[in-house]
Amino acid sequence: MLKATPEKEKSCKQPNIVRDSRGAVSIHADYHSHPWADSRMSRPDRAAARQRYSIRLQFDTKCRVMKLVPHIGEARPGEVYERRGMSWALIGIVKPEHKAVGLMTSVDE
Repeated sequence: MLKATPEKEKSCKQPNIVRDSRGAVSIHADYHSHPWADSRMSRPDRAAARQRYSIRLQFDTKCRVMKLVPHIGEARPGEVYERRGMSWALIGIVKPEHKAVGLMTSVDE
């Protein structure tokens, strides 16, 4: 009998295109949920190849909400935030030289 084992890392990919018969579609952000607890935004989720929009929001079953502002095509760091109460706390940056792989450097709060 083959036993199913959970993956060590989850992966989320946004659609390449959206077709809507009601009119033109303009996508500005990637906003999605993870159906498991303690799901922080992973390194692959921060990687440049997955950034097509100006903002990426992610939340999990514990109501942790994270935001990535990747600054696509700019020579400035991407910014990673976590929602705390009624505001966003900067928790890390993705240096320009690390954008390709999504390596985050933690910031002192």
